[in-house]
Amino acid sequence: MANNRKEQERAELHRTIWNIADDLRGSVDGWDFKQYVLGMLFYRYISENLTNYINAGEWETGNTTFDYAKLSDQQAEQARPDLVATKGFFILPGELFENVRRNAAKDENLNETLEKVFKNIESSAQGYESEDDFKGLFDDIDVNSNKLGSTVAKRNEKLVKLMNGIGEMKLGDYKDNSIDAFGDAYEFLMSMYASNAGKSGGEFFTPQEVSELLAHLTLVGKTEVNKVYDPACGSGSLLLKFAKILGKENVRLGFFGQEINLTTYNLCRINMFLHDIDYDKFDIGHGDTLTDPLHWDDEPFEAIVSNPPYSIRWEGDNNPLLINDPRFSPAGVLAPKSKADLAFIMHSLSWLATSGTAAIVCFPGILYRGGAEQKIRKYLIDNNYVDCVIQLPDKLFFGTSIATCIMVLKKSKKENSTLFIDASREFIKVTNSNKLTDENIEHIVSVYSERNNVDYFSRLVGNGEIAAQDYSLSVSTYVAQEDKREVIDIKKLNAEIDEIVAREDILRKEIAAIIAEIGE
Repeated sequence: MANNRKEQERAELHRTIWNIADDLRGSVDGWDFKQYVLGMLFYRYISENLTNYINAGEWETGNTTFDYAKLSDQQAEQARPDLVATKGFFILPGELFENVRRNAAKDENLNETLEKVFKNIESSAQGYESEDDFKGLFDDIDVNSNKLGSTVAKRNEKLVKLMNGIGEMKLGDYKDNSIDAFGDAYEFLMSMYASNAGKSGGEFFTPQEVSELLAHLTLVGKTEVNKVYDPACGSGSLLLKFAKILGKENVRLGFFGQEINLTTYNLCRINMFLHDIDYDKFDIGHGDTLTDPLHWDDEPFEAIVSNPPYSIRWEGDNNPLLINDPRFSPAGVLAPKSKADLAFIMHSLSWLATSGTAAIVCFPGILYRGGAEQKIRKYLIDNNYVDCVIQLPDKLFFGTSIATCIMVLKKSKKENSTLFIDASREFIKVTNSNKLTDENIEHIVSVYSERNNVDYFSRLVGNGEIAAQDYSLSVSTYVAQEDKREVIDIKKLNAEIDEIVAREDILRKEIAAIIAEIGE
């Protein structure tokens, strides 16, 4: 029953989002428009989050008619320091989403009103611990952009529609919802535009099911972790899977990540708030993880998950400092300049706690190519850091049909061998793409945790054998494919042919006799 309600709530939410997007898209490219929908969703969320928090405190003291949204800005001002210290930000009653929305249609300067509100929310955190988490959060919601309309009036008309659409979304009190409504709305928008836009969408959007698999692989045998980290965190969906699976209180010291793309970095911080992760429980950095990693003071991490960009260029040995960087120097060689994939793997391994697990999506080439990549694989295998390599089905990711793999890393393995799993047939077909089901995920994780040999599916291989195979980590090198062709019994087939020939001979004779008879 609960599940049914969950699906109804989700379907209702998705329908509403689709309608807003449809209603408003027009001249705005879907991928750009996403920023407006998400930004406004975020504005509504933090307005309600703050109001609910203040109201709950007042109601507990017996003041049950109190409503923060109805207070004057002057009355509210005295609570500012306390609220910024606890919530990380402050919004005056007059600047709350519901109050700005109520007057939006009559406000000829709505664009200026919203711009001022967004600036005030960001600056409320200035000088406080939460400053970095709020700085520039609304940068991508340009209320004066020509993308919204060619005149102020047209832009404001769109903004009113947007506010109404977001305001009418049935998000309820997020504590009562059986779905994580704000987070779910965010994820639906991301996937909707990632699959529709195709262009910039797929590059940092990891399908839910793959995120789920990565998280479960790092959590085998654990009900809590200290810190979760993603060196190329995109919009944060991999990190947030841990909050969903464990409960956010069981990620004791919080969520850490770094993202190079500014827009996506802003989305990631918004995503943390939308999933009710408080400002002091996440630390998302902006910059290039490989050349300027921002979490030296926070490593090591007990769980690391990532879907880093595929074969991007990096400085590599053009930068003489990198070969002495403690993250890369142990392998004695740097990943090629045109393919940074193994640099992400070395970085993750370096920052992994002794008791931790890292699960990283990688593209197949890095598992078998020669040169520097082979030397790095040799380092990983000789030091027994590779716990498992999993071959995934093709067509799982937006924007690429390539069959990816997952490399699982550990620093304290019990046996000197590596598990290979061929999960290339673990999927169901959904239109033109493939999807992992809960059963597929469960199957992969159970075989991973039991480390069993299963015909045509998994094999535990001694690291000596891997060395003998030139350190190839391709799953197909070690797990045989099942031959589905029909087995043919040659003797039986020959006997059948003899029988057919004999029968043919008889038929010929009979036909000849009939013809002779007719001739007579």
